[in-house]
Amino acid sequence: MMPANRRGRRGFTLIELMVVLAIIGSLLTIALPHYFHSIERGKAQVERQNLAVMRDAIDKYYGDNGEYPQTLNDLVSKRYLRSIPEDPVSGNADWAIIAPPDNTKTGVYDVGPATASAVPAAEAAVQK
Repeated sequence: MMPANRRGRRGFTLIELMVVLAIIGSLLTIALPHYFHSIERGKAQVERQNLAVMRDAIDKYYGDNGEYPQTLNDLVSKRYLRSIPEDPVSGNADWAIIAPPDNTKTGVYDVGPATASAVPAAEAAVQK
């Protein structure tokens, strides 16, 4: 049998619960910004890796065929890439196409992220 003063006291008081929630809230305000920043860094790293893979495929295509691919889809159709990777930062498969510096050659010389400062693929095709 329980003592008389402990009979009605089961669980935590409201003050104890509020203190625990305040501690959890304080820890979350410290941890969440670091978590979201690490996700953004991870996306940027994946984007750099995707660019490196596509650039390597363009170089191999040029080495094998003596010309640059006309589109990124040529790399997929000739199996230099399984598919055109998605840009994790923007969330789509649009990449900026960079034309060769030599005006006598055409095709995809390099790729970059499709941002406002880069030349989108549609504009690069019009410029040729």
